[in-house]
Amino acid sequence: MQVRGGADTARGRRGRDEALALARSADRVVAARGKKVVTFDMKADPPDEATLLAHLLGPTGNLRAPALRRGKTLLVGFNEETYRQVLGG
Repeated sequence: MQVRGGADTARGRRGRDEALALARSADRVVAARGKKVVTFDMKADPPDEATLLAHLLGPTGNLRAPALRRGKTLLVGFNEETYRQVLGG
């Protein structure tokens, strides 16, 4: 399991290009903001770049935290129910 944050981390901040590359390497992107959760199927029906960036980036232009990759699923933002579904528990 890899954890990536939009804030300073051991590997630094993740900007626009890195966020897009991370999302495009996943089969599924699940973006949560409060109670709103959006799931993108990156293989069958990938969103356009502007839509994807709107869900991946925070106000500073960096990848929103928390960001976590489990297998081929990228989770961005936090929603407890979604984490339980994807991570189990």
